[in-house]
Amino acid sequence: MDLTFAYRRPSGVKQNAAGLAISLSPNLRRDRVSFSGRLKDPLRFREAISALHDVVISDLRYQPPDRSAYNAWRESILQQESAIRTTAIRETKTELTARLAVPMPDGLEEDYRRHRVRYWKARQAYSNHLLKHDRELWRYMMPCDPVITVAEDSVFFECFSADESSYGCLSVAREAFEHSETPSLGTTNVDYSWNLYEHFQRLRSYRETRFEIDPAGFEVQIGDGHEHREEKIDLPNSWLRGFMQMQAAMSLPLRRLVIAREGVYNLLAFLRRHKASRSPRAVRFELEPGKPPVLVLEPWEKVISLHSPPYQGTRAETVRVWGRDRLRVLARQLPLLEQVDVYLLGTGLPSFWVTRMGEMQMVLGLSGWTTNNWTGASALTQLLPPVDVGESQLASIAATFRHHPAQSLDEVVRSSDLDQPTVVAGLNRLALLGQVIYDLTSDRYRWRQVMPTPLTMEQIGADDVETRMARELLRGGSIRTTKDEQTSAGLRLLSGAVNDKEVEMLLDGDGRIMHGRCHCSHHFQNGLRQGPCRHLQALRNKVISPPPASSLQDWFNRFRN
Repeated sequence: MDLTFAYRRPSGVKQNAAGLAISLSPNLRRDRVSFSGRLKDPLRFREAISALHDVVISDLRYQPPDRSAYNAWRESILQQESAIRTTAIRETKTELTARLAVPMPDGLEEDYRRHRVRYWKARQAYSNHLLKHDRELWRYMMPCDPVITVAEDSVFFECFSADESSYGCLSVAREAFEHSETPSLGTTNVDYSWNLYEHFQRLRSYRETRFEIDPAGFEVQIGDGHEHREEKIDLPNSWLRGFMQMQAAMSLPLRRLVIAREGVYNLLAFLRRHKASRSPRAVRFELEPGKPPVLVLEPWEKVISLHSPPYQGTRAETVRVWGRDRLRVLARQLPLLEQVDVYLLGTGLPSFWVTRMGEMQMVLGLSGWTTNNWTGASALTQLLPPVDVGESQLASIAATFRHHPAQSLDEVVRSSDLDQPTVVAGLNRLALLGQVIYDLTSDRYRWRQVMPTPLTMEQIGADDVETRMARELLRGGSIRTTKDEQTSAGLRLLSGAVNDKEVEMLLDGDGRIMHGRCHCSHHFQNGLRQGPCRHLQALRNKVISPPPASSLQDWFNRFRN
């Protein structure tokens, strides 16, 4: 997806007679959004926005050793060996082409897709190189500038990490500002550079600090001869899809836990001193109604004591989540924390950590694990509504936000004149399309268009064919498990039959497929290189993931319970 950003000038922190002024330049290609006010607590804002910056640059994907020198030498040898062949092929091809009229080549669309994949692989390799050697230039390769929304009661920033596995949202209540002027409500992108992050570190409590989204920037007309900076960004489909899937995940039913500050400190301190050399690498929550939650770090079975309120759920259960190394971005917020609310979807599914710091709250969303980001979370899509909501019903739900941009679920139901299951499913679809966000900090839905124009499901992209067919097999296929046992090495061996296809797989402690066997054509051609086939996914999801809902009412009953 192609996006164009235009800024009048770079954002920055400027010195004036009264103190410092944080000036963020908004995207001139979007509707007018402005805000101006004096921060009551600059230090609190500095630490919170710095943690959000750590989410943006977070990239915990495996980095192989640097073999650039060896690869360059090997490449030169290969070039020398193939020089004669290449010259002969080029001359022969030129001779044959000259004899024929050259029509429009067949398969142009496939070639475009293939070269696009090649482009993004090269772009990622270049990005990894810049991350090590030139971080300022690397910043310009970030997929998208942060999204900022000015609402009636708060200002909040949203971002998505470079490895497409972490989401951050910093919400600053209007009470955090003094002498604020009348704002222009709306959503826009802001210019956020590495220099701006460095400027934020200069904020001090003894200096007055003003925060403003520059309204004067909107007085500049876009056109030739005017001073503004324009960027054209081609958003990768995986980044856009991951960002939107996070919005949908936040609107699903969640279990809420409360962790005190000392519990978060003990968790981060232990992870800083220890590194797991084997799986599982999960954070395990043991939940029992009426008792405080118990947090266990695997594989050490380290119990973190939580002096927390009793769990309010109706049944005892154990939930395991991954991606714990990304919790380190919360370290800077420890001195400011009052408590952390943890929202859990289920084992292997995304988790949301809400840090409460007085008038500021930050939501940190983590996918199942770094290598299985939002785009590959097939188990997450099983929790989505099984029936698509009609366009007229979506329009009716969206219309309720026209005069009230932030509403509770009950308020939306009363205003839309639709039943609760349809409203909940419609809000989930609007969140997936980037129109609505569920605010965990205030328990309300907010109208927030993350892109300048409404998105469609075609732009976001659907699951791959094997994942879609795996869901169909779960709903109507014949799935039979013949073996489910633990090996001496701590791995899990699963075998069974899916529509008469004999399958077998080996799962590690984190639930990932290490080895698999199936007789279908997809597995015969690709193995696990292009992801597991539909039969392996179906058997794994039947054993590990919750079953898909059969109807909208069935899905809503799970949501309500």
